[in-house]
Amino acid sequence: MTGNAPLTTLEDLVSHGLIAADAAAALEPVIRRYTLRIPAGLAAPAAADPGGPIARQFVPQPDELHETPGERADPIGDEAHSPVPGLVHRYPDRVLFTIPGTCAVYCRFCFRRESVGGANAGILAPQAVETALAYIREHAGIREVVFSGGDPFVLSPRRLGEITARLADIPHVRVIRFHTRVPAAAPERITRPLIQALKRAGKPVYIALHANHAAEFTEPVRAACARLVDAGFPMVSQSVLLKGVNDTPDALEALMRAFVENRIKPYYLHHLDPAPGTAHFRVPISEGQHLVKALRGRLSGLCQPHYMLDIPGGYGKIPLGPCGAVHDAAGGWEAEDFTGKTHRIDSGGTASLEQVMRSE
Repeated sequence: MTGNAPLTTLEDLVSHGLIAADAAAALEPVIRRYTLRIPAGLAAPAAADPGGPIARQFVPQPDELHETPGERADPIGDEAHSPVPGLVHRYPDRVLFTIPGTCAVYCRFCFRRESVGGANAGILAPQAVETALAYIREHAGIREVVFSGGDPFVLSPRRLGEITARLADIPHVRVIRFHTRVPAAAPERITRPLIQALKRAGKPVYIALHANHAAEFTEPVRAACARLVDAGFPMVSQSVLLKGVNDTPDALEALMRAFVENRIKPYYLHHLDPAPGTAHFRVPISEGQHLVKALRGRLSGLCQPHYMLDIPGGYGKIPLGPCGAVHDAAGGWEAEDFTGKTHRIDSGGTASLEQVMRSE
């Protein structure tokens, strides 16, 4: 394996100090089921802290073969909302377009882990792409196309440019969005040809970056994000709340600050989807709400993510809060400030003078 090659075998993990040699045998069935790939840019920080938050996201563990009740191969119900191969049409005004089945790095908690990598690592066939484009063209209510996968940025700039140009010819498609890990996992792929390909859309293009820990923002990653933002692409964040990775107020604060410092607006903090073999990453909803609540007093509104649950089975996303105000017995509201103090307000959101003076 050369110095810039990705880690794709257990021997690679042993040679980089990410697993012990005597642990490899137990992981053989894990990587037969779920693909292993850690690019060089992530291998170095993972090897620097083999038990840390970077390694935990990408290094296989025996727990991945332990399935718990409620886990499912299609946890968010994509299949039930797929009118043609490669498209998911869950919401009236947008579709998810999944062209590649490959990723630059394979997360050990991925909600599509049963449908990407390995035998599913191909690219949507040309005729299927044409069918998907025809579906989008025929449904005038579709205003936004969201590219996912796999990772759309593993496609060549030529293919990305062709597809974005085709979408640009559909008048009712007003916004194009790309969900990707590539700027953080393989920043060298954010090249001038890729940026020019995205510009071929001639329509607003948004880029959602998936990152889960501030340590992912190495200098090459920061530079890759800067190239995208400087080219005029607004960036938003997507993260997953993960046990042992970012499930502390300090870790979440550092992550959200890292996004904003790199001109990326915090967007979604996902509650972990119940994909098979991911229970060891799961944080209870109540704990997630407590963590998000803790951010209110630490960070400005610019840094606040939405804590979201994708209802298992394909019923869509809902915000998990927490809510800062609850009804009281007198018909008003009890509002809790960021310090934990409660204040009574009326239904119009006004506090009495007595309440204001008492709280001060």
